[in-house]
Amino acid sequence: MEIHVWSDIACPWCYIGKRSLETAMAKVKDAENLTVIWRSFELDPDAPAKRDLPMDQLLAKKYRMTMDQVEATQARITEVAKSFGLDYHLSDLQSGNTFDAHRLVHFANTQGLGDAMKERLFRSYFEQGQLMSDHEVLVTCATEVGLDEIATREVLASGAYADEVRFDEAQARDNDFSAVPTFVVDGRFAVSGAQDPEVLVKMIERARATA
Repeated sequence: MEIHVWSDIACPWCYIGKRSLETAMAKVKDAENLTVIWRSFELDPDAPAKRDLPMDQLLAKKYRMTMDQVEATQARITEVAKSFGLDYHLSDLQSGNTFDAHRLVHFANTQGLGDAMKERLFRSYFEQGQLMSDHEVLVTCATEVGLDEIATREVLASGAYADEVRFDEAQARDNDFSAVPTFVVDGRFAVSGAQDPEVLVKMIERARATA
């Protein structure tokens, strides 16, 4: 059975959602028969390679929040992340385009390393404050999970896997997925947001029971 997950690397709830899914899968029987497929979703597809404003100022401007409100929101997200064993440093985030990082996940999928690539990119962005449009950062992440460096550089220098990213995003639009993460189990059951693991367990079990 397949579980498709639409997410963006720059979405703090998506990394939390990944941990929630892993927790859920550890609680269901025959988890080895579940296949997780990471699908692309860009929260801001028109983002430049890098924004110069600090993240807190960007959020305050985008959502018309005060700096105190931004700080409180970031603190809440950081605490939720910590409960899943994640060490967020949200004030250190470097905002920029994630399209090439998504292409890299698709490349990793062809080598059976999609999940490892997604995990490494999340950690790079949220815990290490690295820029996801920086090709050197992406190459380092890719080689650490086992991808060939030369092949990775060739992918990033070309338009390889761009169509796959756009296809994922088109499917998200067609299905009215407006929030991420969005989990789709067995192509029939969908839920959005960083759900509690028990919600995902019930959805997996329901899908199995009605297969």
